[in-house]
Amino acid sequence: MSQLLECPEGLAVRGAPTGESLSRAWWAVVARFLIHGLVISTWISRIPSIKASLHLNDGVFGLTLLGSAIGSVIGIPLCGWVVTRYGSRSAAMWTSIGLCLALVPPAFAFNAVTLFAALFLFGAMAGSNDVAMNAQGVAVERRMGTPTMSRFHGMFSLGAIFGAAAGGIVATHAIPAGEHFLITAAIFLAFAVSTAPLLMESQADNPAHSSAKLRVRHLPPALLALSAIGFCIFLSEGAIADWTAIYLKEVLGAGPGLATAGYAVFCASMAVFRLFGDAITVRLGTAWTIRAGGILAACGLASALLVQSPHWALPGFALAGAGFSSIIPLVFAAGGRIKGMSEGAGVATVSGIGYMGFLVGPPAIGFISQVTNLRVGLFVIVFLSALAAALVSVAAKNDNTEQDG
Repeated sequence: MSQLLECPEGLAVRGAPTGESLSRAWWAVVARFLIHGLVISTWISRIPSIKASLHLNDGVFGLTLLGSAIGSVIGIPLCGWVVTRYGSRSAAMWTSIGLCLALVPPAFAFNAVTLFAALFLFGAMAGSNDVAMNAQGVAVERRMGTPTMSRFHGMFSLGAIFGAAAGGIVATHAIPAGEHFLITAAIFLAFAVSTAPLLMESQADNPAHSSAKLRVRHLPPALLALSAIGFCIFLSEGAIADWTAIYLKEVLGAGPGLATAGYAVFCASMAVFRLFGDAITVRLGTAWTIRAGGILAACGLASALLVQSPHWALPGFALAGAGFSSIIPLVFAAGGRIKGMSEGAGVATVSGIGYMGFLVGPPAIGFISQVTNLRVGLFVIVFLSALAAALVSVAAKNDNTEQDG
């Protein structure tokens, strides 16, 4: 099997922090992923109520979601440059703080234009934080010399579970989104600030990479293949996040609480399998973990879209969560090991191209559902899940990773 899709065992670097400081850094990265999941799912849990309060149809609402996608696509390369030049520690710290603060504005939007603007800021901070915390995670994993990215992403999923569950309870009790977001943002912000000092300095993680830059015209084929996989999965996960509650509520007739359960079970399944994803990957191999995940997700999503009861749709979303669980962590980790590029540059490239899925996904599904129906629109992600599985062979044939140690 190609080195690109092998586990990063034995990647410890000379001069790296060890012992207690490395353990603190590991927990600080865990905190970053947990906060990210909490913030994102808190917003997602109130999507139906915010959409309804502004009286937006699927097409217009899809355009407002475009603001978040555009913000992410702009923020990702900028943060990649910052991480490459200054290291991931400061970037991870400040983008986590910014993401917590950016949660508040969408709740106070009063029409489609202001919601678009609020989501643009939210998306920019979310995309930037995604790059920074993953670059910090790759650096920590490199120093630990053992796979851990799947567990980091598992913390995001756990945060998404708690955020979605809490949001469902709040929505059921008809608490205004503004009040909900203000209180939760303050709590998340306190957590982000208190754990920031534990992050690890990473500018000198690999001196050979200090001058590495993103060269769009000369991206390695392996990185392009990884980015294509990321595109498929990001679009699919974004579609599930943005449209699952609406699908369950408006198509299958679920109540407000049950509507949020679709994304909750998706995240719960993803969290469980991410926590065990590193061990699964060691046993099956990275390529087969991604292939099997894509196929499993496609089957689960197809079943969720073919049933007529919201309760029977939930197992399908759970299977999709299990299938998607380890794909993005493995893609990010491999992107951070591309030869001749810094961790930040590699992660920014994979996530930047991948986040284009968020750019085209929400509005595309909104437009398709406007012309046909939401069930037909969501079948796009079934195809993309299968396509991601097929692209693994392309990535494996274009190995361009750097082996340390």
